Amino acid sequence: MTTAIGSKEQQAGSRGTRTIEDWQPEDLGFWEEAGAKIARRNLVFSVFSEHIGFSVWSLWSVLVLFLGPQYHVDPAGKFLLTALPTALGAALRFPYTFAVARFGGRNWTVFSALMLLVPTVLAGVVLEPGVSYSTLLVVACVAGVGGGNFASSMANINAFYPQRLKGWALGINAGGGNLGVPAVQLIGLLILATAGATHPRLLPLVYIPLIVLAALGAALRMDNLSTMRTAKGLMREMARKPHTWVMSLLYIGTFGSFIGFGFAFGQVLQVQFHSQFATPVKAAYLTFLGPLLGSLLRPVGGAIADRIGGAKVTAWVFTLMAGGAALVYAASRQHSLPLFLTGFIALFVLSGIGNGSTYKMIPAIFKDPARSSAVIGIAGAVGAFGGVLVNVAFRQSFLSSGNGDGAYLTFLAAYAVCLALTWAVYLRPGRTAADV
Repeated sequence: MTTAIGSKEQQAGSRGTRTIEDWQPEDLGFWEEAGAKIARRNLVFSVFSEHIGFSVWSLWSVLVLFLGPQYHVDPAGKFLLTALPTALGAALRFPYTFAVARFGGRNWTVFSALMLLVPTVLAGVVLEPGVSYSTLLVVACVAGVGGGNFASSMANINAFYPQRLKGWALGINAGGGNLGVPAVQLIGLLILATAGATHPRLLPLVYIPLIVLAALGAALRMDNLSTMRTAKGLMREMARKPHTWVMSLLYIGTFGSFIGFGFAFGQVLQVQFHSQFATPVKAAYLTFLGPLLGSLLRPVGGAIADRIGGAKVTAWVFTLMAGGAALVYAASRQHSLPLFLTGFIALFVLSGIGNGSTYKMIPAIFKDPARSSAVIGIAGAVGAFGGVLVNVAFRQSFLSSGNGDGAYLTFLAAYAVCLALTWAVYLRPGRTAADV
């Protein structure tokens, strides 16, 4: 079996396509002899490419900290600059999911990685005082291409692993990708602390060689799976399934929170606690911590869900996230920075765990890999729009009241709804849903 796969890889490689025709991860003999090694290799390079994609997607969560008075952008305008790439990234997740089936996981990873050069080069060119706000909006929006990489990467890795390991594998893949958020924030902090706030161009330029490495690694070391070929109309078929939309709503609560808070946290600190974070570098010291912990704990959420069930973990996550939102609201009312940071870090941690547990639920509900990949794409796209809602909620709250209190209460209510939905559909006694 190992020889068969190896020979097929060699033959495919000689044709320049690297396509594996026979992939049977549920066959234990196949998995131990050949499958596990091949899957791990694809996972490693998938994680690296997705990691860079998340960094590019999150680029403007850091770049807005460089936009001082000379750029003439107010706080509401900065929240819009972080909302636009979130929106485009969410929209691109639909076509990116099925691009893997149409073009192959390896081929699409190479292409999607190279696409990241567009927003990084543009940002490196236009970022200087005097640039128009409309130009900034366009360039920020283009960074959304990095958000699409997640959907194609997850759909691809979902096909490589057996059911018993999907929670772990998807957690590692997504968690490694999510680490791109704190990574770009740490690099931004380094630039702010050394070169200063007058050199925003350095940040996107750092990523250009990393993007090339990601594309090259995918081209040389990843594989296409012929089993990923998807039936025409599968997305429409899965869009008619009620569980698809239940999972999409739950993913708004977990991933929407993670990416929305990751994009907005630095701005929230600067606006709401201006006296403590009067300079961008002071805010940057803290913005990376929450996304870092949330990313690291995403695989933990998937692994725990593999053991005790994704629905149980997700229900506990939303219960505790409601408590975290309540703590942030109380801290805002009391102007207590320590409580505020504690509540927000808790929200990041819990959203990371919930990201892993919700994505474990999808292949448990939809056993067929092609169908579960389709649902992963839909849920990933809808969930990412939650990040847009988070930034819009903050923008409106600060515009109307000068603080984020209205947004925090909105988040609390949203987590309560997600908890009720999880219980009613997947945990309620006598339910007819599949055991997840």
